Amino acid sequence: MFKNMKQFFEERIQSVMNDESDSEEQSLRLATAALMIEMTRADDEVTDEERQAVDGVLQELFAISEEEAKTLAKLAAAEVDNAACLFDFTKMVDQSFTQPQKQRVVEMLWRVAFSDAHKDHEEEYLVRKISDLIHVSHENFIKARHRVEEELAG
Repeated sequence: MFKNMKQFFEERIQSVMNDESDSEEQSLRLATAALMIEMTRADDEVTDEERQAVDGVLQELFAISEEEAKTLAKLAAAEVDNAACLFDFTKMVDQSFTQPQKQRVVEMLWRVAFSDAHKDHEEEYLVRKISDLIHVSHENFIKARHRVEEELAG
């Protein structure tokens, strides 16, 4: 699994990144993508809209192509399948991202949650749980939700 991830980043993304932070950056992107994948699975029904939302938020968050986002999402899905819990993913995001970046991750999670035009209690619970684990305040959790709701309404 990590060999595939390393190959993907070496072939497609390494040129844009600093060599010293290459491995850490790869792991952080994978961890963030894994949280997005977990979000699609929160209500036990993964829709095409949710898959597209994950690809879109990964493209936006990491400034990568659609193909790279799809590959990253596939690698993250395999990683989630093999993970015992979310803690390793959230720990990496919590330790590596600034507070505004963490808030952005929460906003992206809301985008995935709302992408199928239906928000389940399980999805809201998962966004709240991840927010707590990456130390995003309840106030900023709510603000992120409202930003996404307003974006979708407008």
